[in-house]
Amino acid sequence: MKPLLVAMLLFFVAPTAAFGGATLTMREVPLHGERVLAATSTQFDMVGLHWQGPGTVQFRTRSLAGRWSAWRRADPEGEDLPNAGTAEARAAVGWHVGNPYWTGSSDRIEYRLRGKVQRLRAYFVRSPEVRIPLRRVSLTGSPLLIDREAWGANEAIRRAPPSFATALQFALVHHTAGTNSYTASQSAAIVRGIEVYHVKGNGWNDIGYNFLVDKYGQVFEGRYGGIDKPVIGAHAEGFNTGSVGVAVLGTYTSTPPTAASRTALAHLLAWRLDIAHVDPKSTLTWVSGGNARFASGVPVFIRAVSGHRDTGFTTCPGAALYSQLDAIAQQAQSDGLPKLYAPFVRGALGGQVRFRARLSEPLPWTVTVADATGTAVATGTGTSQDVDWTWDAATAVPGSYSWTISAGDNVRPASGTIGGKPVSLAITSATALPRTITPNGDGQTDSSKISYTLTAPATVTATLRGPAGQDLSVLFSQARRAGKQSFSFTAAGIADGRYEIVLSASDGRTTVSSVVPVLVDRTVGGFTASPLAVSPNGDGVADTITFGFQLAQAASVKLEIAQAGKTLASVYSADLAPGAQTVPWGPTGLKDGKYAGVLTATNDVGTVTHTVLFRIDTVAPELRALSFRGLRFRVSEPATIRLTLNGRVVIRTVRAGAFSFRASSVRSVRVVAQDAAGNVSRTLKFP
Repeated sequence: MKPLLVAMLLFFVAPTAAFGGATLTMREVPLHGERVLAATSTQFDMVGLHWQGPGTVQFRTRSLAGRWSAWRRADPEGEDLPNAGTAEARAAVGWHVGNPYWTGSSDRIEYRLRGKVQRLRAYFVRSPEVRIPLRRVSLTGSPLLIDREAWGANEAIRRAPPSFATALQFALVHHTAGTNSYTASQSAAIVRGIEVYHVKGNGWNDIGYNFLVDKYGQVFEGRYGGIDKPVIGAHAEGFNTGSVGVAVLGTYTSTPPTAASRTALAHLLAWRLDIAHVDPKSTLTWVSGGNARFASGVPVFIRAVSGHRDTGFTTCPGAALYSQLDAIAQQAQSDGLPKLYAPFVRGALGGQVRFRARLSEPLPWTVTVADATGTAVATGTGTSQDVDWTWDAATAVPGSYSWTISAGDNVRPASGTIGGKPVSLAITSATALPRTITPNGDGQTDSSKISYTLTAPATVTATLRGPAGQDLSVLFSQARRAGKQSFSFTAAGIADGRYEIVLSASDGRTTVSSVVPVLVDRTVGGFTASPLAVSPNGDGVADTITFGFQLAQAASVKLEIAQAGKTLASVYSADLAPGAQTVPWGPTGLKDGKYAGVLTATNDVGTVTHTVLFRIDTVAPELRALSFRGLRFRVSEPATIRLTLNGRVVIRTVRAGAFSFRASSVRSVRVVAQDAAGNVSRTLKFP
């Protein structure tokens, strides 16, 4: 398709916003006609384009001296984006978002469109140069850093407070894909321009990168929130959480980064990853938050110092810079030794708590656990490269504890907390399932599962209390951890009646209790139904179902049919003497499906309920021949197959699906299927 060339007059159709020495203007570019030329005296230093449609956009700009630049692609930022589903990501949905490009002082722009471009917006940034004093951040080992105040960030335009990950796990290196032709004094202006474009143009909360590095080795603080905090940026869709995004100003597709920028980048990564105790040369598997390349939930193998292209469909940070990332990571690893990597704590109060870490070299190390007052309650020591020590916290008083892994004055220590605010001891959610047990050996409800939850570690005592309120026996008395607990109550040797299981818990200071009622009733045993599948169609096969049960003593009995908890039919009701009982029933008026026979027996002890499941099925199985010669068939449900092969009968039970028989020769075949309810399929014959 022939390119469409559009030149535009720069004038304000949207209000100009002035902040931090930078201004931004948005212009809807008219896409009518082949060519539009106009003059203007308006000045800009950076431009970024947004467009809709599958086409592409190129542009060139004219400097104040009258020189036109080369044509440049308005490359979309691709996955240089916030995480999907966030308010930041929704701000520019439906638009291709181009990278901001530093043009230097310019007063004119032309566009060249290829393919279908439905709308085009231009964002012009005026960001004049200012002298920026360097400011060393007062953090141990930090690089010479130009903070937000120094480079002129406008805190008033930030759209939302920063968000934080639980920890920093890896670094992603970018390039801004802008010009490499800038002076040291222009770098801060470029950073201000990127901030304005990201916030006012893209609608993001703040500048997307966590740090920016120029070709002169200057390091700029990026997104607000704290240079030593795991601030979530907007630089790698699906991988912003848990990463630090560092962008090098310029384009490094074929041009290698300068020695100054490589050194500054390595020093920055050495310091920032050391704060997080991440080995720059390590690798990890990270679960994607979702982007065009890696869907949400997909595990991705990456390096601790990776390029943006490792996480998305992009060439960022350019081949020339990407090829040097391993060397930069090696330099970052060597910078500031010795170091402590990958501290890890597993366990909880009330049990064993294991502390692990790795040192860059064998060193004496110490693990210290302190209570809320700062008093050390446990200490472990060793001399090795691997830190591995376990604290027995089985009897630790509930509360918040701090821990520190240290290895001398030259190693940045790791620290954290375990536990929390002291929890009041309580027994919650105490239940018996089932609440009525019939310990008669028939395999049905012979025992009950007693479940409860402890809010804190304690010694638990379970006592069986009789119908008259007297304590009969102690079932157990044992130390239990906080959390869900359970045990089985069999009622062996216990007479029928109403009982209580009293649960009491003590932590040495407080005792609490909870009562769980249970009913022991052996009145009914052996409740069955036969057959378990019926087909009441009058063919004489499985038309009725017989319920059977055993009464240990006289009781009022009621038998009902239910489905999904709703009673559908009353089958039988009578006062019965002890002994074996049978109740035949012919289902009528009920549709095919699963049902329950519910037997209720009431006497002086109480009321017990037993349930047996059965199925009504009046549909014959579907039998299909896949190959008579190969004796391969398919049936729609589990069935008994009767195969007559060459006059010889073979009977076999099969599952739903394909099945086959083996035979050396096949002269004649008759095959039929019968399901559990007695329904018979059509007979298949060969020949």
